[in-house]
Amino acid sequence: MAEISKVTTDSFSMNYFKFGTGDKPLVLIPGLSIQSVMGAANTVEAEYSARIKESFTVYVFDRREEIPENYSIHEMARDTVTAIESLGLKDICLFGASQGGMIAMVIAIEHPELVKKLILGSTSSHIKKEQSAVLKKWIELAEKKDAHTLYQSFAKEIYPPEVYDEYKEYFEDVANSVTAKELEKFTILAKSILGFDISKDVSKIQCPTLAIGVYEDAVLDSDATMEIAENLDYRPDFKLYMYIGYGHAAFDTAPDYRDRMYAFLTE
Repeated sequence: MAEISKVTTDSFSMNYFKFGTGDKPLVLIPGLSIQSVMGAANTVEAEYSARIKESFTVYVFDRREEIPENYSIHEMARDTVTAIESLGLKDICLFGASQGGMIAMVIAIEHPELVKKLILGSTSSHIKKEQSAVLKKWIELAEKKDAHTLYQSFAKEIYPPEVYDEYKEYFEDVANSVTAKELEKFTILAKSILGFDISKDVSKIQCPTLAIGVYEDAVLDSDATMEIAENLDYRPDFKLYMYIGYGHAAFDTAPDYRDRMYAFLTE
């Protein structure tokens, strides 16, 4: 079972969990969520194949516990690096999904000595105006404390229709457990994505990189992944793969996603 722990520094505390027995560290930074991924630790572990867990020790980091107002992606990256270094991790393989991918890119740019390989899932280096509509809708619902409508909207946008329809009632039930503090935290984290733009710095990424996108991405759209590719495809160690039909959260829904990760990380 996943082991949930806490990193405590002079300025913040950050929860994480780990699993696997390999001698190579694989750090996962999850995307924006209404409730902490820590509550789904065992589910996340179950998604990873035995060969990944035998080859790597996997660390999944949350955001810091006390979120300040106007908390930026760059600040999230710095806090995550502090947590990683506090655990003595070096030469990490790094996977970031959605907002986690934004954080991962900043880490790879600002700390090239730390990241050995980078995987980016359904993310963006440049949030354009037309890519902000879904985020703004979620922010409005969170500010209204409408957890039920927010959960349904969130799930409907990130999952393909057949997945959303299958779990619609589950999302309604889970929404009952959302607290006011979680909605406030979600609002701050969601607002940090608006206006995010590191497109001019993406080419500074030095490590081998795999970008995985989805053509039907209803949150960030496929152009977000393509823009990353345009800035990195000059590198012979850059790879791109685009899914069809799995939604923004292909990292949860595509059955071969972990196989693609493993192949890239071990080549």
